[in-house]
Amino acid sequence: MRTHMLIATLCLAIPATAGAQSLARGKYIVERTSMCHDCHTPRDDKGQLIMSQSLQGAPIGSKPIHPMPWADFAPPIAGIPPHFTPQQMVTFLETGKRPDGSMPLPPMPPYRFSAEDAQSVMEYLRAMKH
Repeated sequence: MRTHMLIATLCLAIPATAGAQSLARGKYIVERTSMCHDCHTPRDDKGQLIMSQSLQGAPIGSKPIHPMPWADFAPPIAGIPPHFTPQQMVTFLETGKRPDGSMPLPPMPPYRFSAEDAQSVMEYLRAMKH
């Protein structure tokens, strides 16, 4: 009986640990490697990120030198954009394609995350407040 209880306890602990590791990985990717804040977080009049509005969407503060299609605003991504399901967000991060099959305008890079990294980023964004 004790062995069964121990096994059940361990099985319950593994997903929680895996979930915490996935969130930590998602945070690392969003904040340290993909640098999502650079475009998706507003800046103050001195150009400093307003972290109290983290990933809530912001005007793009640059333009290309040559005329080309260009986004003027980075949409909010905290909590996952309302027009994306969690699976659609994972697919977007894996393929660079929106749910309708279109690609976002530059300066948004067409990410090609692994399935594991895309899942971690989606979980981290979903855990953030809108």
